[in-house]
Amino acid sequence: MKLKVCGMKHNSEAVSALQPDYLGFIFWEKSARFFDREMPSIPDNIKRVGVFVDASLEDVLETIQKFNLDAVQLHGQESPQYCKGLKNSAKESLEIIKVFSIKDDFDFSVLKPFESVCDYFLFDTKGKLPGGNGYVFNWKILEHYPSTKPYFLSGGIGLENQKDLESFLKTDAAQYCHVIDINSKFETQPGHKNIEAVKEFKTFLAEINQRKKVKS
Repeated sequence: MKLKVCGMKHNSEAVSALQPDYLGFIFWEKSARFFDREMPSIPDNIKRVGVFVDASLEDVLETIQKFNLDAVQLHGQESPQYCKGLKNSAKESLEIIKVFSIKDDFDFSVLKPFESVCDYFLFDTKGKLPGGNGYVFNWKILEHYPSTKPYFLSGGIGLENQKDLESFLKTDAAQYCHVIDINSKFETQPGHKNIEAVKEFKTFLAEINQRKKVKS
């Protein structure tokens, strides 16, 4: 189980010292965590994710090159054709993460056209904003996940969700859960992460991974 810390802005280097697997930088100007500065020094083993909301293909490709991004996370209404165009135009190693928002239910049939044009799905909480709404959705909905594509689990996950998350990760619904994505619940202010809280959560995930290894 991997960890992504999203909404990076103010103390990225301190967070990167904890060695998460992914760091997310939001390139949507309406976000309180909009990244508008120089990319900090980040170890090469941590993947840099650019988060976009209905940006033009040209802008995304330019940002990938400028910040040397390893992945893009598409939070808007981007089409399968858009994803295909991005995959064909960007560097071969680029990971494409397509986001889908869930509240009380979800039509999983919408995933099918994206199967061949993205590397991961990300399931977030449906709310007023494209992301960062600060509360979890009903993870039981993922019991009906029809795909074998690995996915990111996002949406208001905090330290208070550890017990529920541990239970979820034992279920069949979590079979393809690849990354836990955290953001607003680990902040002292938008874009500034609580290092001790992130460290505690990373330790929690490491313990889960260790127990899985022992069982296998």
